[in-house]
Amino acid sequence: MGANKQIVLGVTGSIAAHRAVDLASTLTKAGCTVHVVMTADAQRFVTPVPFKTLSRNPVVTDLYDASEGWQPVHIRLADEADLLLVAPATANTIAKLALGLADDALSCLALALRPEARVLVAPAMNGKMWLHPATQQHVTTLQARGVEFVGPEEGSLACGYEGIGRLWPVDLIATRALALIGNPPGAAQSG
Repeated sequence: MGANKQIVLGVTGSIAAHRAVDLASTLTKAGCTVHVVMTADAQRFVTPVPFKTLSRNPVVTDLYDASEGWQPVHIRLADEADLLLVAPATANTIAKLALGLADDALSCLALALRPEARVLVAPAMNGKMWLHPATQQHVTTLQARGVEFVGPEEGSLACGYEGIGRLWPVDLIATRALALIGNPPGAAQSG
């Protein structure tokens, strides 16, 4: 299955962050090595504990987290990753990725990512934020660099609106992530 495939799962500050726990579990069950990197805002929605437990790896929560050896953890993970999966991805994180801003562990890792690694982004935000011309321009910029997007989908949003902005279903995100790293479709198991 995903043996020896390294996935960095970037979790950002969206109410959908709790769904990333199931995503980490699904990818780990598929045989991938999953390293979770959480932004400070993500930690306001979910703690690192379930990610650490389900991925069986330490969770990076700060740019200056201690690492084994001399190399900074975000650089080591950037060198090892086969896939950077950002799910959920906020408008802020998408903008930072497009502009090359690097002020936390996730954005620094994204800038240092080895060229062979794939990048998959699963947005989740208010529909007006998703449709804003600035966000759409950032998406276009990232797509031109080879970043793939899945979602968002339409439905009832946490902000009380109905419309586009919901995180894609976890099983579909996992299936696409596994396909990008060379696993056959359907290799993901629900978890």
